[in-house]
Amino acid sequence: MAKLNQNNKQEKTASHLPEHGPVDENGKEILLSLKNVDITFGKGENAVRAVKNASFDIYKGETFSLVGESGSGKTTIGRAVIRVNPCAAGEILYKGVRISGKIPHSLDREVIRNIQMVFQDPAASLNERATVEQIVSEGLYNFHLYENEADRVRKVENIIHEVGLLEEHLTRYPHEFSGGQRQRIGLARAMVMEPELVVADEPISALDVSIRAQVLNLLKKFQKEKDVTYLFIAHDLSIVRFISDRIGVIYKGTIVEVAQAEELFNFPLHPYTHSLISAIPIPDPKLEKNKILYTYDPSMHDYSTDKPELVCIGHEHYVYGNKKEIEEYKKIREKGEPIKSIQISDGTATQNTTVTKEQTLSKAEEEFLKAPLHDTGNAWYAVAAFFLPIIGLIIAQIFKHHRYYRNYKSLKKGGVIGLIVRLVIIVIFVLLLVLAVI
Repeated sequence: MAKLNQNNKQEKTASHLPEHGPVDENGKEILLSLKNVDITFGKGENAVRAVKNASFDIYKGETFSLVGESGSGKTTIGRAVIRVNPCAAGEILYKGVRISGKIPHSLDREVIRNIQMVFQDPAASLNERATVEQIVSEGLYNFHLYENEADRVRKVENIIHEVGLLEEHLTRYPHEFSGGQRQRIGLARAMVMEPELVVADEPISALDVSIRAQVLNLLKKFQKEKDVTYLFIAHDLSIVRFISDRIGVIYKGTIVEVAQAEELFNFPLHPYTHSLISAIPIPDPKLEKNKILYTYDPSMHDYSTDKPELVCIGHEHYVYGNKKEIEEYKKIREKGEPIKSIQISDGTATQNTTVTKEQTLSKAEEEFLKAPLHDTGNAWYAVAAFFLPIIGLIIAQIFKHHRYYRNYKSLKKGGVIGLIVRLVIIVIFVLLLVLAVI
């Protein structure tokens, strides 16, 4: 106990970071650790508890992804790690040393040097009045991480080449680049500091799909070459699955599940995780149309007496729940049968499935959706049929036979209106003729 108190005292008073962090029972070095962290915005009655009792570890050299819907507290935790958002309770440890709250100036500089952030919006995170060279060099200047001017230029040029840009780009300004290029500049600004931990706050959400793969490949390249650790914040689980070693799921500020990537996707035990995975798009229009979305309802939990907590159920799998729920989760996990999070409906309602109007289509609607590519229902078809109604109606029947339903409807509408107008004109002409004879 005395030794434990001594270690805690060392955590509180350390002014420098050690070379290595503590090692867990599995022999893995813990680089970052969140312990019962609360983050609150506002005061008094207007206070909002954005993060509640969050706890997880990030091991050196891994990619730990934090996923959840918008407003769940992912970015709030990321900003707390880089000491932007203060912790209302709990603590954040880096290599076993507390970095949250008030810390010595020397430790603060080491934390800034070792933990960098790549922001979500590549346009807003770059100084529009500074050149790329000034942006990338800022950290080198602040911490004097170069021997002389030639060494600084060499470091900047090397990192620019590594992120896929050219030396000629150094004299340009951020507004002269595309979104993907700006994100590369932001990545270069972070990596030139040679950090141990990078907080990547949805770095690909504002980019085109083709550019996303390039940025992800860059992140993995740096991780392999420089042994960088990532806290990857995202909401797209289809991408997170393939780049993460472990995944933490957060719902309204509460960590509800933490597990290895494949473990989480094979056994999404918490209902909220289940709902997130069921929402992943299927790259097949027919299957996507018949997919059954699982909706998470927090009222399904009864935490009035039996309070929940984040518990390890084995297999390095942590789930948030009360004692009754944890026992059920353990039973499901011990069966070893993967959970099917994505289910496809065959068009008939089952006992456990609620089929809504949006999930089912009538036969007419299905036929309408099977229409050919050039079945546009162009307004010019209606205009042509208005002036030539008989021909228009004949062509409409031909379109209908070949399932060009939009064109058929457009021609039919124009032809019918054209016939009605002509009929009205004929009736008026006959009435005028009769009146003239009388």
